[in-house]
Amino acid sequence: MSAKRNSVRVSILNEEYMIRSDTSAEHTRAVAQYLDRAIRQVMESGTVVETTKAAILAALQIAGELFEARESAEDLTRSMRSLSENVRPLLSQAEKAELLGNRNS
Repeated sequence: MSAKRNSVRVSILNEEYMIRSDTSAEHTRAVAQYLDRAIRQVMESGTVVETTKAAILAALQIAGELFEARESAEDLTRSMRSLSENVRPLLSQAEKAELLGNRNS
């Protein structure tokens, strides 16, 4: 059973595209707007005039952002695992102390 695919009309560099996606229409529009802004920023820099080259440079920029975000997420996951490993013995000690305290009451 496949997920419902939404069709959404978006505009990128004043060109209309019909996008079919499993994500919400709002999400698809937001992604298209992000891409449109990225391409326009490359073109406004004055170094690239051709839209194809600007799109490729914008895609590289966005891919770089994705890689950085993934690396940050992996760093956060490692930190959380390390914290969990450090806290787990402390929780066990606290549970034992609580059990002993309840027995002595």
